[in-house]
Amino acid sequence: MDTRDVITRYYELANQGDWSGFADLFAVDAVFDEQLAGRVEGREALRGILAGFPEMYASFTNTPRHVVVEGEQAAVISHISAKTPAGGTIEADVANYFRVVGGEIAHVANFHDTVPFRAVLAG
Repeated sequence: MDTRDVITRYYELANQGDWSGFADLFAVDAVFDEQLAGRVEGREALRGILAGFPEMYASFTNTPRHVVVEGEQAAVISHISAKTPAGGTIEADVANYFRVVGGEIAHVANFHDTVPFRAVLAG
């Protein structure tokens, strides 16, 4: 898969809630700079965090609005809409930077307002 294919699949799998398939998009030694979780190093560490998503989110969508791809790099502006099991709602615009090497995500960093995620952080 080229960079655009990987990025497209990233959002498809997230929106399907296929967190195992989502983790498979990452290189074994990938780095995910996640604004809420901090730096996550390695695909299996990421897989462990993603395993908790079904308990954190009753529903979750991350819809790309603008995608720019240049070689191994991509930037995506997207919108997250989610609900917690307790009924809290999350609406947040997000910017993601990706570096894709050999068809796998080597690095991703996301940037967003953390206030909408208080519903998740509060439990």
